[in-house]
Amino acid sequence: MSDVIVAPETRDLAELGTLLAEWLAGKLPDASDVEVHNLAYPRGAGQSHETILFDARWIEQGRAREQGCVVRIKPGGFTVFPDDLFVQQYRVMDTLARGESVRVARPLWFEEDAALLGKPFFVMERKSGQVPVSIPPYAREGWLRDAAPEQRRVLWRNAVEQLAAVQRVPLAGLDFLAGPAGERGLEQEWNKYLRFARWLQEVEPLPVLTEALDRLRSLWPSNRPEGLVWGDARIGNMMFDENFDVVAVMDWEQPSLGGALHDLAWFCVIADTMHGPGLTYGAPLEGMGSREETVALWEELTGKSAADLEWYEDFARFKMTCTGIRLGHLRGTRIMDEAAMARRLKVHAA
Repeated sequence: MSDVIVAPETRDLAELGTLLAEWLAGKLPDASDVEVHNLAYPRGAGQSHETILFDARWIEQGRAREQGCVVRIKPGGFTVFPDDLFVQQYRVMDTLARGESVRVARPLWFEEDAALLGKPFFVMERKSGQVPVSIPPYAREGWLRDAAPEQRRVLWRNAVEQLAAVQRVPLAGLDFLAGPAGERGLEQEWNKYLRFARWLQEVEPLPVLTEALDRLRSLWPSNRPEGLVWGDARIGNMMFDENFDVVAVMDWEQPSLGGALHDLAWFCVIADTMHGPGLTYGAPLEGMGSREETVALWEELTGKSAADLEWYEDFARFKMTCTGIRLGHLRGTRIMDEAAMARRLKVHAA
């Protein structure tokens, strides 16, 4: 199980290495003897983008150079989300890498020409550390399961500190993340998933989604603090070092200016199902903060209120349901029947 590779699309890695070496030679005008080695798909993570690790080596000014890299390729046939935010993904990471609060892998190059790999792609630096992967579930087996409760406590606090750092990022200079009609705030995130639900129902009518949207709209929250949305806020999208500190905050494929509470809600829902009372696999992990502790620490660090968080958690479950339905469409399976969806989304079954 530990060697399971999850990748939406795969290709010949030897051929890819040759193509990337030639491409990098053009990006490094003072370099010679550019080589690409150790290409591999990440293990246990990655379902929306084709992502490949590699090492680049070259000679520059008579000295040997080496850079661990990751290439991330724009989705093609295996498209999980209806909104194309590939360029925005790169730009928000580039913006954050220039700051000091959110730890991200530094983007190195963006290639918009699809001629080389069949699709646009970008290359970023490769960070070293461990990730609490979903396959196999980290609460069931692996390094986090084997860690001591006090080590997990350190990891939890460091993860929430980075989550809060995302919501403290100044929004000035991030206008490129506004919605298609220039919308920001909750309306932007709402409209994104309204489009998602309509897109899904072009394939399969699902009245339960419409009913869930109607329910959420009728309970519209009054607390709508501004903030950057990471989009997939969970410890499974963070890399940690040997001291259980955060090395990198990863997977920025669905960013927006939708507001600060979306990521906190997503983080809490995922934590509950992955290592908390509502988990699907394994047993709760002692040392990981409770929902109440996470919310209290987040409020302390951000200076923002988490009032109405329950609404945002219900919206997060709606988002997760949409994503699961789409992955099911791509794989020819169903994640759950409509009755189960209705229970999850707190509406009546069709």
